Amino acid sequence: MDELTDVLYEVEDGLATITINRPERMNAFRARTVDELNHCVKRAWADGEVGVVCITGAGDRAFCTGGDQKQRAETGDYGPSESGLFEVEYLHRLIREIPKPVIAAVNGYAIGGGHVLHVLCDLSIASENAVFGQTGPRVGSFDAGFGSAYLARVVGEKRAREIWFLCRRYSAETAHQWGLVNAVVCPEALRDEVRRWADEMLALSPTSLRFLKQSFNVDTEHLAGVGQLAFSGLGLFVGSEEAEEGIRAFSEKRPPDFARFRAGASA
Repeated sequence: MDELTDVLYEVEDGLATITINRPERMNAFRARTVDELNHCVKRAWADGEVGVVCITGAGDRAFCTGGDQKQRAETGDYGPSESGLFEVEYLHRLIREIPKPVIAAVNGYAIGGGHVLHVLCDLSIASENAVFGQTGPRVGSFDAGFGSAYLARVVGEKRAREIWFLCRRYSAETAHQWGLVNAVVCPEALRDEVRRWADEMLALSPTSLRFLKQSFNVDTEHLAGVGQLAFSGLGLFVGSEEAEEGIRAFSEKRPPDFARFRAGASA
């Protein structure tokens, strides 16, 4: 990848910071963004000077708000990619498999696919203005793999079902109470707090951290297969009239009308 257009990448004293740089779209990702995120995670993986990775968003409004629904409304997909595939599932695997701790610095809205990204990171540090939640069922989408089943391991079944079934918004304080984030700080202190946590981990044995991360992952590794099945289903679903109603409603800034689809869902 010759040039980064959607993502910023920097390394300082063992910490690689990957910043989604689309603040005009609330750091929503298109296919190009996902390609660049994959590239940067692999770059941090290969760099022997990097011991900890941080993923964050540009500006102070959003960490990431998931797939770019404006792009989806305009073209019917998330735009072109290097491989011709929308490789967000691969991004999920990279975040889990990179043998280095990954911190999500949640600096605003972590919604939809952006919420999934922060959940998959090993640690999450949020600013006080962070907002968490899911939106998939509201726009005709879902994540039935890591984004839901692994979320239930983090916050419990009842909370995870609430997050997905109601599509509410939750404050940083609530997320902290639920165990969804590790710490909450004022926005001005977020970067320094990430640096402090990174430095503590950088002082530890990297081989020990690698084995520990892989050990933690073993218990939920089967969810990768569930995720593959879910993404296959989602690929079929997004072309349906029901999913198209969700994205049309989002584009037209109105509540979606899903009532006519309930009979089919009950069959």
